[in-house]
Amino acid sequence: MSRQFQHVAMLMGGWSAEREVSLNSGRACGGALEREGYRVTYVDADRDVGARLAELKPDACFNALHGTFGEDGCVQGLLETLAIPYTHSGVLASALAMHKERAKIVMASAGVPVAESKVIVRRAFTQSHPMEPPYVIKPVAEGSSVGVSIVQAGSNASPAALVADKGSPDDDMMVERYVPGRELTCSVMGEQVFGVTEIIPQMDLRFYDYQAKYADGGSKHLLPAQISPNIYHYIQRLTLAAHQALGCRGVSRADFRFDEQSDGTNELICLEVNTQPGMTATSLVPELAAHAGLSFGELVRWIVEDASCSR
Repeated sequence: MSRQFQHVAMLMGGWSAEREVSLNSGRACGGALEREGYRVTYVDADRDVGARLAELKPDACFNALHGTFGEDGCVQGLLETLAIPYTHSGVLASALAMHKERAKIVMASAGVPVAESKVIVRRAFTQSHPMEPPYVIKPVAEGSSVGVSIVQAGSNASPAALVADKGSPDDDMMVERYVPGRELTCSVMGEQVFGVTEIIPQMDLRFYDYQAKYADGGSKHLLPAQISPNIYHYIQRLTLAAHQALGCRGVSRADFRFDEQSDGTNELICLEVNTQPGMTATSLVPELAAHAGLSFGELVRWIVEDASCSR
């Protein structure tokens, strides 16, 4: 792959709940780019990041930010204004994919199956259940399973208590029907769809939460997933369909739940699409790329050379 950029600003850190993960992603990707021969300047994004980038004048920005500001269209708009080519998805796709409820509307219109859900302002949660349990409560615009709670059938827990410490009373929370079963994920790089991984949370964790994602030994990854070929290929098709429907660019990752019943009444639903998937030592996309024959260096080089404006 030919090189069009020499100096790359590695945007990392930021002020979201996923700051530490972003720092790890940025260090890993920056080190790989340096080994590939790029000059990398590490930029811990703060409120003055625009002025810093205007002074640095990099050839491109590798966006390793996660969560608020980095993954929701904000930094993408800043980079468009500064006319600095950047990686991953653009303003609209980033903002849309970050808002779980609106993303589901778009994905469903493209034939991607999603679970029933509703959005409720946090102050509106009371002692009564907003949906028949089991269901999941999650922030409508956060990543890495931050702030997720599962309300099991027969639970005596108060919905109001479950969201009491999860932000402002005016924050939107999504209540989504809980789908049991296996956790599966798949990724897209450009128009190339990678394989399907099954994620098995360890340490007695009930789902793929923040600890399972990023702690050592937090989860076991089975690649390729041991599922039937038709389900495997169906997930790949749905991953590309979701990527395209949301208007994603570069690399994205879609997460699924697969409820496999002995009577054949299987259910597969797409939970969400990540436009800024993690790139740490325990991350899924580098594993999926390696399974497809791409080294970590080749992956991050492809990502940065794909950088552009008007994404």
